[in-house]
Amino acid sequence: MLHAGLLDDLGCRIAWGRLPPGTVLTTAALEAEYGLSRTVVREAVRVLEAMRLVEARRHVGITVRPRPEWNALDVRLIGWNLAGPGRQEELGSLMELRQAIEPVAARLAATRASAGDRAELVALASRLRDLGRQGLGESQEYLTADIDFHRLVAQSSGNYMFAGVLGEVIGEVLAGRTRLGLSPALPAVEALDLHQIAALAISGGDADAAERAIRAIVEEARRAALDAGAATEPAPAATV
Repeated sequence: MLHAGLLDDLGCRIAWGRLPPGTVLTTAALEAEYGLSRTVVREAVRVLEAMRLVEARRHVGITVRPRPEWNALDVRLIGWNLAGPGRQEELGSLMELRQAIEPVAARLAATRASAGDRAELVALASRLRDLGRQGLGESQEYLTADIDFHRLVAQSSGNYMFAGVLGEVIGEVLAGRTRLGLSPALPAVEALDLHQIAALAISGGDADAAERAIRAIVEEARRAALDAGAATEPAPAATV
């Protein structure tokens, strides 16, 4: 059975540079360090292998792989990076990904969304506005509505690749911002208005307006997240 604490600790040590690429670990050493069974350690290593953070080879050990080989879109890795000294770089990369894909997804959604999805987007935008005006931007209710809104835009695009890439990534980005205290209790009025504009544009089949509104939402979110992240950036991790 996987021990979540072991996986998170090892993952963070790798993601934060405390176990830099080329570091060689052994199952026996990890068992001794964490006081856990070989079965538990091996299961954690298998997960890290699947994420391409490490490579395990007989008679060699468990080697930390170079960062460019990691599965950058794995939500666990995104979470570890957002919580570590590379937060600003991770936020910047994630926002650039959203800027590249999400406005196009909104344009497609304006022509492909079902009637039910169009109505749901309008309802979610209204929900966000109500919660935001009440100063509940840091609440679970606001987070859930925000994630649902952006996931539905991606899903409504009719492009399963967009939905696959954006769905989990957006969820982790928004949840990570809230978890790390980077989401304001009072969201910017501009952001609340833009969600409604985007929802109405998609609902009304206006592809140009939908793309513009979502692009503006992502840009506003990028500025706010980077500004907040810079103010709370963790200290650089020491390497070993």
